[in-house]
Amino acid sequence: MRKILFHLNCFEQGGAERVVSNLVNQLVKQDYEIIAATEWQGEVEFQLDERVQRIHVGLRKEDEKKNRICKIWLRFKYLRELIKKEQPDAVISFTRRPNYRALVSAMGTGIPVIPAVRQDPKSYYNSLADKLLIPVLYRMAAGCVFQTKEQETYFPASLQKRSRIILNPVNHKYLNVPKPEKREKTVVQSGRLVDFKNQMMLFRAFLKVHEKHPDYYLKLYGGDSFDGTKEKLEAFIKENKAEDYMKLMGPSDSLEKELPRASVYAFSSDYEGMPNALLEAMALGLPVAATDCPCGGPRTVIEHEKNGLLLPVGDEKAMTDAINRLIEDWEFAERLGDNARKISEKINEDAVLAQWKEYIEEVIKGIKR
Repeated sequence: MRKILFHLNCFEQGGAERVVSNLVNQLVKQDYEIIAATEWQGEVEFQLDERVQRIHVGLRKEDEKKNRICKIWLRFKYLRELIKKEQPDAVISFTRRPNYRALVSAMGTGIPVIPAVRQDPKSYYNSLADKLLIPVLYRMAAGCVFQTKEQETYFPASLQKRSRIILNPVNHKYLNVPKPEKREKTVVQSGRLVDFKNQMMLFRAFLKVHEKHPDYYLKLYGGDSFDGTKEKLEAFIKENKAEDYMKLMGPSDSLEKELPRASVYAFSSDYEGMPNALLEAMALGLPVAATDCPCGGPRTVIEHEKNGLLLPVGDEKAMTDAINRLIEDWEFAERLGDNARKISEKINEDAVLAQWKEYIEEVIKGIKR
């Protein structure tokens, strides 16, 4: 039985946390011993299989009054102690800081570390510290999991040779959902209300769409990120007297029921990793208009005019034109949606799990040769 230690901040609901919770729950069902080493407990977290061992490696109550340098050192210390005690076959970490902690904490143990990069490196790994740490620490990784080729090119060439690109798995509830007999006159988006998703650009574009198609509605499903985006969107709706046709729907646990009836899924982000929301929309068979944002997530899964439309980032006119095109050319839109649905073959849970298992074994066997 393989023992794998996963390290991340927490399992609070988010993109990376969703992927990890899904992955560990599947691995324990296949006789892997899984340890989930986290820094803290989130308020609303994804549910874990009871066989997953959840171990706290973050700061303790007695550490709260210590200085910043001491706290940083303790985070590494607690994780290293756990790694040395458990002697896992591999450590897999997710997102920027947990990746650094895992690589440093496993030094000298002989235990392979596989960091997983989720975000756009140019946006999230752009500090002076990152530029100093990446060339040094990531060379020590046994391998790395990326989501796009563009992500991979940001890291040392030696690491790229022993890494793998693996897409996010999509929850089974988004797969094989029946195609609606008739679509509603709605344009939709799902995901947090947050600055980098540039929902304001979509709002401005939809105002022009609505001038041409006054019977269409825009619905945004997603929770508040508390960065001020929600308030700006609410103010925009009020200022343009658009309350009747532009709606902030809030978070939903039943998107697989809400989204499929829509006519268009509009993705407006300025940058992302591999957006789960976009994958879910495609799996549901929605006609998609998406910005071709770094680090290449949409471009990885969308072939322009075959299974979706790719648009320049931040281009309000291009978004307006794309939505109008999908509204007006019904046959074209349905063809895009039918082709988009085929993404399910690559991103179903079994397919993604098989890729992870194969890569984990490849890394472990390579280290133990």
